[in-house]
Amino acid sequence: MPILNTSRLVLTALTGQDWPDFLSLHSDVQVRRYMGNVQSEAQILEKFESRLAGSFYSIRRLEGEFVGDIGLTLSALYPQQADIGYALLPKAWGKGYALEALLAVCQHGFSNEGLQTINAWVLAENSGSVRVLEKAGFRRTQVLENAFELNGKRYDDWVYSLDK
Repeated sequence: MPILNTSRLVLTALTGQDWPDFLSLHSDVQVRRYMGNVQSEAQILEKFESRLAGSFYSIRRLEGEFVGDIGLTLSALYPQQADIGYALLPKAWGKGYALEALLAVCQHGFSNEGLQTINAWVLAENSGSVRVLEKAGFRRTQVLENAFELNGKRYDDWVYSLDK
C-alpha cells in the first residue's frame, strides 16, 4: 500500500509496530461509544491482525503522533465497491483530521483501486461522523431502523455512499 499524504497527515499501512497505538485507540471508551462495547485485548488483537492483511492505514500527524486509523474493506459481492471505516482518538476530534484522511483514502480508492462506490455505516446518533461524511460528499442512501444494538438499546444505522 502506498503512503498517502495530506497537508497535515501521513497515512501508512498498518504494521505490527502500530499495535500499542491501535490497542489504545480501540480500547478507548469514548472511541467505542458508537462502535460497540469495549472489547478485550485478545479481541482487539484479533481485529488488528485481520487489518494488517487488509487496506488499513495508521493516521499520523506530520510530526509522527498517532491520531487514528482508517481503512477500506472490499465488497465480496461487488468488486468495484468498498466499505470505509475510521476511528480517531478523542484528542484529535474536531480538527478536520477525519475529513482529510477520508478524502485521501477515497481518492486513492477511486484512482488506484478501481472503486466506483465507497460506503460508510454510521449510527444516526454519531453526529460528528455524519458531519465528516457529508462534508466529504457522501450522501445517505439507506436507513436501517433499530439495526444496531449497543448496551441493551437499539439504534438506527445509516448507510452513506460516495460515487466516483
